[in-house]
Amino acid sequence: MNWARIIAEERIREAQREGAFDNLPGAGKPLPPDDLEGVPEDLRMGYRMLKNAAALPEEMQLRKDMVSLQELLRSCRDDDEKAKLNAEMNAKQLRYRMLMDQRGWNSSDSFIEYESRIQEKLAEPGKDPQK
Repeated sequence: MNWARIIAEERIREAQREGAFDNLPGAGKPLPPDDLEGVPEDLRMGYRMLKNAAALPEEMQLRKDMVSLQELLRSCRDDDEKAKLNAEMNAKQLRYRMLMDQRGWNSSDSFIEYESRIQEKLAEPGKDPQK
């Protein structure tokens, strides 16, 4: 038997009897939608932990940077600046591909299914890619 679980359940029942849960904010209302509901189940916990820690995986930061660079390239009129931006874009794309290969994500069913959704979300017109 798991004694910690038994103790926790007993304390919850005791709190219920004492009315500790009677006037909680949002009582009787539906829970807010899970912002990670579109993420495959086997990736969800990792993403939630990263989100709670306010951290982004390197590949996600690279994707965001690439979207920003695409926007800059579209609006850039200076050839020298455009060359610098293209060089930076190529370096980020190479690093991104290397990460995907190292982590084996290119062969992960969950990643293959989810990658296109990530890219669409990051490239939505009118969306700030830094958010």
